[in-house]
Amino acid sequence: MGNSFVATSAAGTRQRGFSLLEMVVAIAILGLTLGALYQAAGGATRNVRTSERYAYGVELARSLLAQNQLVPAGGVSDAGKTAGGFEWRVQSVPHPLQRGQLGNFHLHDIEIGVAWFDGSKRKEVVLNSVVEARSDGR
Repeated sequence: MGNSFVATSAAGTRQRGFSLLEMVVAIAILGLTLGALYQAAGGATRNVRTSERYAYGVELARSLLAQNQLVPAGGVSDAGKTAGGFEWRVQSVPHPLQRGQLGNFHLHDIEIGVAWFDGSKRKEVVLNSVVEARSDGR
């Protein structure tokens, strides 16, 4: 009887826990998962920055269009750069209408462009519209 008790006792004290190989595999899987999460978070951050810069460019262009709803009879040609690195331009030319079609009104085709760099890529928003030209020359 003593022998069977010793054999059972030896079999009952089996190692409980993870082997070294299991730990290495678990750490490798954890490392791959954390790497993927890091890349996903970095990509989301880049997408948010890109969207914010695009929205700012569109709003800047809309603001410039609102400021130039009435242009001088000779047209307007202006450009500049914001502190945030956005380059803008405003240019207008007389609209090709036959004389007398609109009475005393004169129209200009206006183009507004806003450009910026997103990383190494150049992005640009262009708005085109038709605006009234002042007939008094101001």
